[in-house]
Amino acid sequence: MARSGLAGAARVARWADTALGPGRGSATTDGKATLSDATAEHAALELGLTVDRVRADWDTARLAGLVEVHGDTARPGWRLRAWDRDDSAVLRGWVALFDAWSLAHPEPPGQEPSAVAEVVSAMPQVLSFLQLSAGPVPVTQLLDLLEQRVTELRTERCEVPYGPRLEPGPPAPRTPEEEPPAPQPPGPDTPLDPLLDWALHALASVGALTCGDGQATLTPLGSWAVWVKLEQICVAAQSPAGNIEQGAEDMLRGCAQLRPNAARAEYRAWLAARPVGSAVTELLAAARGEDALLRGLAFDALRVVGAPAEPDVRSVLDEPTLRPYALLWLAEHDGDDPEDAHHVLTRQEATWLWVDTAAAVADHGEAPLLVRHLEAAVQPTVPALLDEVRAVGHPRTVQVLVALAAAHPDPALAKAVRRAAFQVHTGGN
Repeated sequence: MARSGLAGAARVARWADTALGPGRGSATTDGKATLSDATAEHAALELGLTVDRVRADWDTARLAGLVEVHGDTARPGWRLRAWDRDDSAVLRGWVALFDAWSLAHPEPPGQEPSAVAEVVSAMPQVLSFLQLSAGPVPVTQLLDLLEQRVTELRTERCEVPYGPRLEPGPPAPRTPEEEPPAPQPPGPDTPLDPLLDWALHALASVGALTCGDGQATLTPLGSWAVWVKLEQICVAAQSPAGNIEQGAEDMLRGCAQLRPNAARAEYRAWLAARPVGSAVTELLAAARGEDALLRGLAFDALRVVGAPAEPDVRSVLDEPTLRPYALLWLAEHDGDDPEDAHHVLTRQEATWLWVDTAAAVADHGEAPLLVRHLEAAVQPTVPALLDEVRAVGHPRTVQVLVALAAAHPDPALAKAVRRAAFQVHTGGN
């Protein structure tokens, strides 16, 4: 259903990839990602569609993340690139469109913006009711529910104190004419019927429900999407370590002592509570820091993100500090077994990663763990490892070698490691 619902959008997005790439035609003239008249007519002619159909499919493609507009240039989104091989990319695209239902279908003219915003905020509860009902629900019943929810939203706003608090004092005397009117319970002061009608038809336009004969029914795809949203809320509410409110760096520090399964559960909860794009940006910012442990944990969390993180991970391949981690992430994302993914690294990159991981162990682990880390080196002997470690130029090389020398039980090997640390420190051979 998601593929068929987005087929037109994918067709226009593929056309844009061919016709509007760098050095070719321009997508827009207004800087707002709206197709210019000339471009829309060009697409209509080549695709055998009407101009209105092209514009509608273009808007859907943007909302679903199948196409991205940068200035006057269009480029395919990751979901379009994964369209033929990854069903989850198609579903994520449709969920993005579902989330943007209020943008996919303009609201009725003349409505108060605040009322529109309240209805948009209240619709998740209406959708949840439809999902639990598992069948047609009268629109009149949905209207009652919508009015109740809007009333609750207004009541919640009224309970929030604004402005400075004043110390209570004796009330000033009032004349009868100055007596305030009796307080009225908050409630919708404008009819919500047209806005509910708009919301239902907007959701129908993206394939989430059907309307007819005074009833509304979720489609199987709409029911699945609502279930996914409810599951995300439950996941976010069950954070095992309570790090949902933290930034990425503090969240990763909180996960450092957790077992892998518990850490992944925490990553899922943290990700469910924020937009994917901003979460990926935060995780990569944490990975760029000086703490090597956070670097590794950040990429573990990015593995939980999966395909949506691919463009951002690929974009850091030119950063020496992140490149080995990004290469491993991309190899695993493409289907390599994590145990075999290291083949994508050059010898120098593998050595750099060994030092970086050793720095994390030295800062946060125990001495025996650092000794065992020797076994993870790609070099067959310790002298070969030391030669390549000295040449790789990692900023933590000296500290790692000093810590390894202090931890290793073999006096001869520890002496060789100390000598290597001294040579790196003094710049000698």
